Amino acid sequence: MELGSLYEALHPVFKWLHIIAGIVWIGLLYFFNWIGAHFVATMDADTKQKVVPELMPRTLFWFRWGAAYTWVTGVVLLHVIFWDGAMSMGTSPGNNMFDNGTEVTSFAHVMLLVTFLAVFAYDYLYSSGLIKDVRVMTGVIFLLIAGIIYLMKFNAGFSYRAFNIHLGALFGTNMAFNVWFRIWPAQQKIITSIKNGEAPDADLAALAGLRSKHNTYMSVPLIWTMINQHTTIFAGGNFGITDSTNWLALVIMVALGWHVVWQLYKKSGTIKGF
Repeated sequence: MELGSLYEALHPVFKWLHIIAGIVWIGLLYFFNWIGAHFVATMDADTKQKVVPELMPRTLFWFRWGAAYTWVTGVVLLHVIFWDGAMSMGTSPGNNMFDNGTEVTSFAHVMLLVTFLAVFAYDYLYSSGLIKDVRVMTGVIFLLIAGIIYLMKFNAGFSYRAFNIHLGALFGTNMAFNVWFRIWPAQQKIITSIKNGEAPDADLAALAGLRSKHNTYMSVPLIWTMINQHTTIFAGGNFGITDSTNWLALVIMVALGWHVVWQLYKKSGTIKGF
């Protein structure tokens, strides 16, 4: 089988696996943030000691492996759909990664590294305590995201589809990192404490809760990038959007996505049991 034919076969199979894993992961993420946290808050200590050690390890198993498989299959899809045959230096002949005639430079490779290494800058900003005001930090992160999108388009030469999905890959990498290196290690200790009838470490609980909330906020614009990279309606030529301003449409959708999540958090706190 030729390599091109193999990639054509891998595309639908890995997209199918990517969606299945993503449903498992994000479904549990929303359960934790909009249902589970409110439910656990109604339990007394004895109930928590019985329920949490049985429920949470099971849900966190599917949660963390859903994250892992979503990320791995996503990287495979990026290679098959965008990177293969597109990253050589020189003028691009036109593909999903670059528009026809785009000069492929080393800066394009730098922005690929940013896609997967920006997680360490994100983790540092939130772990260092450098900026303590939540609103200021949110503004800084938003400006950094806008800057990354701008650089992907105008300096790296990414096509409309490419800068959409690579922002999604950046969010997805941050989220998977949070699951495996921040949320899961903290939850293991929290669950053990509850099982032993002890109060969980408040700092660990705060860390797990904060990173889970971050993942929820990143997930909604991430989903937008997944669907929007399949259409060109906002790429330019409609609604007053031009090729030079289409990156702003994505910036606006990130902000709108965050507002949607904020509204859903507010609503989730009003839902009561019988």
